Amino acid sequence: MSFADRVQNPALRTKIMSADEAAALIPAGANVGMSGFTGAGYPKAVPQALARRIESLHAAGEEFRIGLWTGASTAPELDGALAKVHGIEMRLPYQSDPTCRRQINAGEMQYTDMHLSNVAQFVWFGFLGKLSVAVVEVAGILPDGRLIPSSSVGNNKTWLDQADQIILEVNTLQNPGLEGMHDIYYGTRLPPYRQPIPLTGPGDRIGEPYLTCDLDKVIAVVPTSQPDRNSAFAAPDENSQRIASHIIEFLQQEVKLGRLPAELLPLQSGVGNIANAVLAGLNDGPFKDLTAYTEVLQDGMLDMLRSGTLAMASATALSFSPGALADFNQNIDFYRERIVLRPQEISNHPEVVRRLGVIAMNAMIEADLYGNVNSTHIMGSSIMNGIGGSGDFARNAYLSFFMTPSVAKDGAISCIVPMASHVDHTEHDVEIIVTEQGLADLRGLSPTQRARLIIEKCAHPDFRPALLDYFERSLKTAAGKHTPHLLDEALSWHSRYLKTGDMRPVAAVPEALHLV
Repeated sequence: MSFADRVQNPALRTKIMSADEAAALIPAGANVGMSGFTGAGYPKAVPQALARRIESLHAAGEEFRIGLWTGASTAPELDGALAKVHGIEMRLPYQSDPTCRRQINAGEMQYTDMHLSNVAQFVWFGFLGKLSVAVVEVAGILPDGRLIPSSSVGNNKTWLDQADQIILEVNTLQNPGLEGMHDIYYGTRLPPYRQPIPLTGPGDRIGEPYLTCDLDKVIAVVPTSQPDRNSAFAAPDENSQRIASHIIEFLQQEVKLGRLPAELLPLQSGVGNIANAVLAGLNDGPFKDLTAYTEVLQDGMLDMLRSGTLAMASATALSFSPGALADFNQNIDFYRERIVLRPQEISNHPEVVRRLGVIAMNAMIEADLYGNVNSTHIMGSSIMNGIGGSGDFARNAYLSFFMTPSVAKDGAISCIVPMASHVDHTEHDVEIIVTEQGLADLRGLSPTQRARLIIEKCAHPDFRPALLDYFERSLKTAAGKHTPHLLDEALSWHSRYLKTGDMRPVAAVPEALHLV
């Protein structure tokens, strides 16, 4: 389908222009809401044109930076291009770009890390300031001006509603068969006029398949034909497969105990190799007629849909490897009947997550003895990516898993530590911790009971004696025995790593581990 066929509205055809012409319409200091969620459905041409403009202005001695708002992470053509020219003043709500990360940790870029379900409502509340421009990728424009969403929905509905001006990128490389896959709910309200979201099953459609906007706000329509960031995932390693086997065994036991139905409850899975390993295990396992209510649909769930293990999936974005994308495009009619793409304020909505009883599975950086989880920061102060949607799901899920290998950096870092160096998910929101060593079911346990179980089941053997030693001494000497800590030692493992590159007191002699 040609670009002319994709833009069917006569009024918007008069606003077709190049990416450079459109980028020239974005003012310095503006807050710009761009589409994009986990490398899908982000604008490709305008951000790069804007980066070229910023670079030229900076070379001439003129200051030019913007506030950049998205659905979640994007790609080098957006985050990377704008960060490279130091064009981002404030970034929210999530990023995974190495240049952005470097500038954030150097104090050169401001970053507001947010629960993804909160972003849209915070914009509607006016908490984040004025949204000047929306730059949104779409797959097409209908004669009446309705917009066919692209490979992600994210916050696009809110950007289009709230922005003063709109730039549309029409990407002819997006499959026209996406039309009909989306469910855009326009029933949200501001307090005190809110009503329950009428969604009682993952496959329910409660909105319409198109985005809408005030056509008078559209200042540019830009043609593009570029692919999403379709990165290949590494094959699951042994640790990922062991983590997956622990989770599947646990779910089977929950079914036997009558705490889960045979078809489980809707699955939510974060992005990455561990998540794909869990999904592959579920696909090969005993469960049938599964459903998913998640943020991102990745390769593992596509495999499950194809095999019939997964009956249907609800998400806000598609994030596929090149091979999975080819399969998706070739069989899009099959997948359109089994996939629903929603705004992230619905895909991540706490009310819906709790009602459906979602089984949440998310990665973490580290956990401490009492089950507090750090998902975002390395050694306490350096951001990695962000909290994303893990908090939306963890606090409201029927079951909340957090997963990680027990060690990192070739064994120099323990991912189970005395005290988490940063806390994103408190012990009150963490039910199950899983490493390749084992699974700790923390439900109903006191803090000290949790500590013993986490050390026994999840810690790596090289660090287990030191963790147990710390815990036993804290029980004897801490001022309080409910959640005992040795405050002068609690973060010493992190301090030691920053000084020596190894958390172990005697790096060359693991059996001599002890806290000094």
